[in-house]
Amino acid sequence: MADPSSYRPRPGQIPDSPGVYRFRDEHRRVIYVGKAKSLRQRLANYFQDLASLHPRTRTMVTTAASVEWTVVSTEVEALQLEYSWIKEYDPRFNVKYRDDKSYPYLAVTMNEEFPRVQVMRGHKKKGVRYFGPYGHAWAIRDTVDLLLRVFPVRTCSAGVFKNAARTGRPCLLGYIGKCSAPCVGRVSADEHRELAEDFGDFMAGRTGTYLRRLEKQMAEAAEEMEYERAARLRDDIEALKKAMEKSAVVLADATDADLIAVAEDELEAAVQIFHVRGGRVRGQRGWVTDKVEEITTGALVEHALQQLYGEETGDSVPKEVLVPALPDPVEPVQEWLTGRRGSNVSLRIPQRGDKKALMETVQRNALQTLALHKTKRASDLTTRSRALEEIAGALDLDSAPLRIECFDISHLQGDDVVASMVVFEDGLQRKSEYRRFQIRGFEGQDDVRSMHEVISRRFRRYLAEKEKTGEWVEDGHEDGLAGEPGNGLKDDDGRPKKFAYPPQLLVVDGGQPQVAAAKKALDELGIDDIAVCGLAKRLEEVWLPDEDDPVVLPRTSEGLYLLQRVRDEAHRFAITYQRAKRAKRFRASPLDDVPGLGETRKQALLKHFGSLKKLRSATIDQICEVPGIGRKTAETIAVALAQAAPAAPAVNTATGEIMEEEPDTTGSGGEPVTAGTPDERRGQET
Repeated sequence: MADPSSYRPRPGQIPDSPGVYRFRDEHRRVIYVGKAKSLRQRLANYFQDLASLHPRTRTMVTTAASVEWTVVSTEVEALQLEYSWIKEYDPRFNVKYRDDKSYPYLAVTMNEEFPRVQVMRGHKKKGVRYFGPYGHAWAIRDTVDLLLRVFPVRTCSAGVFKNAARTGRPCLLGYIGKCSAPCVGRVSADEHRELAEDFGDFMAGRTGTYLRRLEKQMAEAAEEMEYERAARLRDDIEALKKAMEKSAVVLADATDADLIAVAEDELEAAVQIFHVRGGRVRGQRGWVTDKVEEITTGALVEHALQQLYGEETGDSVPKEVLVPALPDPVEPVQEWLTGRRGSNVSLRIPQRGDKKALMETVQRNALQTLALHKTKRASDLTTRSRALEEIAGALDLDSAPLRIECFDISHLQGDDVVASMVVFEDGLQRKSEYRRFQIRGFEGQDDVRSMHEVISRRFRRYLAEKEKTGEWVEDGHEDGLAGEPGNGLKDDDGRPKKFAYPPQLLVVDGGQPQVAAAKKALDELGIDDIAVCGLAKRLEEVWLPDEDDPVVLPRTSEGLYLLQRVRDEAHRFAITYQRAKRAKRFRASPLDDVPGLGETRKQALLKHFGSLKKLRSATIDQICEVPGIGRKTAETIAVALAQAAPAAPAVNTATGEIMEEEPDTTGSGGEPVTAGTPDERRGQET
């Protein structure tokens, strides 16, 4: 590990001008390429105190052994040079998008004497017109099959073409009219090239011209009573329309645009691109990347633009590029795109209308791609096994932690404090054993005390369970099953749920304080055979008890990826429960405290009296008039309403009469106002 100060340039040596810089390791391999508006200011950021650097940046500068730079005239030149060097050196610490598959294109080889229509993958070749990309090769073949009857362009390989020219006999497509058979001289090279150009223009979106031309020819043939020719033209028109229907109209103004969406988390990002030509989606593609550097969404978009248009020129770069976030600064990127196209390119964020709606669709595709990528990665047995082994090695465990439990605390400014426990077994979620907790030992915001309480409660139950021979039954309403409020007592097979299984690894969402609280709770219970660690979200550092320095797992570590999934799942489960409790508290009513009074009868009471205030003013006899409300229930309701409103007068429970008139509890605007201080109101609602 190198010390950055050993290769730090001398003060004043770095120019204060635009440029591109390269970090090299001890073997002179380029490990990172970056650009800057001011090289001096940017490079100075890398040579500050290591503790203040992001872990990924810290790893990069300690891996490097030297830095060099190249001065350019403008930021656009810096952008172009950065792209060229990334392509040339493939630096390990740069964002590198990788296709989630090799997308096929429909290609017309205009660089040949007799252009050919075919499916192509991989790098684009000069002189070839490309359309797509398509999701599947069969989608290209279906489209080509429909268009060949109108544009009978050659589709055969070079060997088949030469063999037909040698024998003087065309292939089957030549006999059935789906090839103009230039191999045997039915059309000249110029006529065949014109067919190929028309085919390309139609695929590029200029469809109206050919449809109108064919319709005119069909009408003329019908007038001249050439009905067979008219029928053939009619079938050609239907074939073209059917080919057009394969890509639905999404933008009514025949827009040419590319829409780029990004879905990301702390470790990975997925990019989806929709290619819209003539208002129709002509192609779609996607990438997934590891975020090996600290990077914003705008910077991810910039890298995607470089990947997408770095080798493109002319019409391959559309007039409009819609993105979720703009690079900073945006002007050099926009100028670079304009230079690639040869005319002005608009780079912007859609704000309203059809374009924004389509961008939301692209965003959903990006989210789905990222989720699918993570699912595939998590479901792979070999990957999961490697992740568990990496965790065991990093934390110095005796064996792989086959059962991992993670705890997280959630609250809103100290209110509705809850906790979650999620369980992963063999690297996979075990949702039937998720638990949720209410923090009841104290009030207010204290994540450390909350963590101590939750860990203590969970493992007290574990110790109690070990001593029992019968089945343990939960008390109260806490610790319910994920997504099934009130059903926390039953497991998937109908048996009472248990805390009987200890984890090999206990993970807490947080740093040193939370880890210390969890370890203290276990020590107080005399449990010393469960490993504890914490994952701090900001820097993705793994903290161990009684350690001053964190464990930093490699950025590409499957172990780190698994720990992050566990932590994120605990956070999701906790915040879902916290939001549900908060929403329930906001909807709380004094009627909620009446035993045996369900939602149907509560609605009947409010519908009968019109408001809670009028219900408070009603006598017991009046309450009994509501269908389904007996006298005993009416008395209970009257008492509950009186107790829930301390400022209201007393109720004569013998007669049900209100002793005094209840004061008005509406504000000047007519909206209900709850009496008491905010703390008192919270107490009433609870």
